[in-house]
Amino acid sequence: MKPRHMLAFDLGAGSGRAVLGTLSEERLQIKELHRFPNRPLELAGHLHWDFVRLFSEMQSGLKACAGEVGGDLESMAIDTWGVDYALLASDGSVLGQPFAYRDSRTDRAMEAFFAQVPRERVYDLTGIQFMQLNTLFQLFAMRQQTPKVLAAASDLLFTPDFYNYLFTGEKKTEYTIATTSQMFNHRANSWDAELLRALCLPRGVMKEIIEPGAVLGMLNERLAKELGLPRIPVIATASHDTASAVAAVPAEGNDWAYISSGTWSLMGIEIPEPIINDAALKCNFTNEGGVGRSIRFLKNIGGLWLLQECKRMWEKERTVGYDELIGAAGAAAPFKTLIDPDAPDFLNPADMPAAIRAFAARTGQPAPATKGEYVRSILEGLALKYRFVLEQLRMLSPQAVNRVHIIGGGSQNRLLCQFAASAMGLRVIAGPVEATAMGNLMIQALGLGLVTSVTELRRTIRSSSEVTEYAPADEARWNEAYSRYRAVALQHEVV
Repeated sequence: MKPRHMLAFDLGAGSGRAVLGTLSEERLQIKELHRFPNRPLELAGHLHWDFVRLFSEMQSGLKACAGEVGGDLESMAIDTWGVDYALLASDGSVLGQPFAYRDSRTDRAMEAFFAQVPRERVYDLTGIQFMQLNTLFQLFAMRQQTPKVLAAASDLLFTPDFYNYLFTGEKKTEYTIATTSQMFNHRANSWDAELLRALCLPRGVMKEIIEPGAVLGMLNERLAKELGLPRIPVIATASHDTASAVAAVPAEGNDWAYISSGTWSLMGIEIPEPIINDAALKCNFTNEGGVGRSIRFLKNIGGLWLLQECKRMWEKERTVGYDELIGAAGAAAPFKTLIDPDAPDFLNPADMPAAIRAFAARTGQPAPATKGEYVRSILEGLALKYRFVLEQLRMLSPQAVNRVHIIGGGSQNRLLCQFAASAMGLRVIAGPVEATAMGNLMIQALGLGLVTSVTELRRTIRSSSEVTEYAPADEARWNEAYSRYRAVALQHEVV
């Protein structure tokens, strides 16, 4: 077939980019056209996203695409992080600056909400893991702290839905992003009425839910003219970035787990039905939506956020590259400081190296003394946490887990991938690095009828990607370290 061109916007909590995808001869080629930073702004003591600048950057990405393929562009789609949202007034204007999920206003919101709806009931209704950043608790905090703003809202749009609205004027919510909110009921296949009542939130504020791959609308006429593009379809891809990434796992069969590795590590399996029971609640696993109404049964793990924040602090003195840091970690002594990346200490500290030192002191361990030791403690902590979550998955899962696919930016961190294989005692297949953008693009292709199934989508990803395999090594030392890790580091987990 002739080359078909699509544009993916992939917005993460640290950066965003516009990626051009060209599908031809059952292969997908990608090209990054525009990249831009994305960090929350602190305004009046709260963290907010700079949504105006992000929208401007996305328009720059569209201009770059117009210069690359012009009128041959066939569609565009947007994926972002989960849980965050914008509120619109009845005239379509934005009510305030959208909050960022690490904002401290939700610090005690979960416990206060459970006084209205018990924890067990919330999980039974939604099957979603408990994190204070979930939309449910953000809205509850808003109801307690700024009720007039929430009362003025006519529409709630999650981050990708909001940008889709700015490009098309359509107000709808895509399925995979809806499920991250802890407000979607899988059994009822709709927003949960009981939780909306607890929030005093009218049902009409929540929008119609549409499937990944659906054509949401057309690029509005004014923007198309300004940007030099035709009025292309704007497709609702799997707009939660992890859902797009999981769609791009180059796997066959069903005996595998995935780790979508970036700022967060999302580790789980793909299953046809949610697992909502006491054991899943006890382990705090989540049931999020995937393409084709699959379920991503997974757990959030702190991820490379810890490394990113250490690097940010160190660069106040001098520039340090990731290659330098990973090299230093490889040369550092193993298993000196065992940390749990999900400890509350690491959610949003002002100084991440200081937080790691404090964690070491609190757990009776020696603190890292060099940059290499800090980085090694982070990577070993992640790998050991992967093993812990793997054990829980195997206990809860209806299917075997015989290999693990690591996708996303962390898949190019060779030290982390080797540590993961050794800690878990499983073969690790790393790649593609660009899983989220590739998944976004191929779901557009699904919506355009260029592929007909998720199986065909993944076959195209396999033929278009390079992967690296890692075998377990030095397992005895990792087993010993894991025993110590469970005893020392996992103080807030059910072990």
